[in-house]
Amino acid sequence: MQELYLVIILTLMAGMAMPLGALLAGIEQLRPDWLKEEYRHGIIAFGGGALLSAVALVLVPEGIAPLSPWLAALCFVGGGAAFMALDILLDRIHTPAGQLAAMLSDYLPESLALGAAFAVGESSGLLLACLMTLQNLPEGFNACRELSAATHYRARRVALIFAVIALLGPLFGVLGYAWLSAYPGVVAMVMLFAAGGICYSVFQDIAPQARLERHWAPPMGAVLGFVLGMVGHQMTLG
Repeated sequence: MQELYLVIILTLMAGMAMPLGALLAGIEQLRPDWLKEEYRHGIIAFGGGALLSAVALVLVPEGIAPLSPWLAALCFVGGGAAFMALDILLDRIHTPAGQLAAMLSDYLPESLALGAAFAVGESSGLLLACLMTLQNLPEGFNACRELSAATHYRARRVALIFAVIALLGPLFGVLGYAWLSAYPGVVAMVMLFAAGGICYSVFQDIAPQARLERHWAPPMGAVLGFVLGMVGHQMTLG
């Protein structure tokens, strides 16, 4: 029962990073000089680095262990294809919520995997929760800026919406803990599906936005985001 409570707390903590990121985006509206363009790109790159570390250090290693190479590859490519299809759909209906949809596409499968990881006693659960928090902060920041630019919503209102959405994380975490733990193969497929989708998102959305002409600091945000995941992974192994 203690592990179940921990799943709820950790998924909620990771989810609340989304409204926190939205509030940080609102600071720019109050003080336009506080966040220069280079820093905004650095924040986006940091989120990309954190996402890559989640893929490289948790989702793929844990996902490929119980699966055959062909099934693992199919799940990974399927995740990328599903995220691409979602991207195409959002573009065709001209919605301003593309970043929000991408954020939820990461957050919900990862919450499922986190709950299942704790149920089967995997040490990667805590690391995954930390990486989810790191990636949701800049994703919330970016999604808020996208919604604010396309609608009349202010950052506080967007943050409130994100806070409500964050409650889905514990729900999916409990589902993963109570149900998916009995199906380790399904957990592995969910992890690889999410990893493929994240990989698509990083190179389709995050990496192009992180680049800035004649500025070389923003890519270091990706390095810092990844190295935090790497250090956390080593500490978990130790």
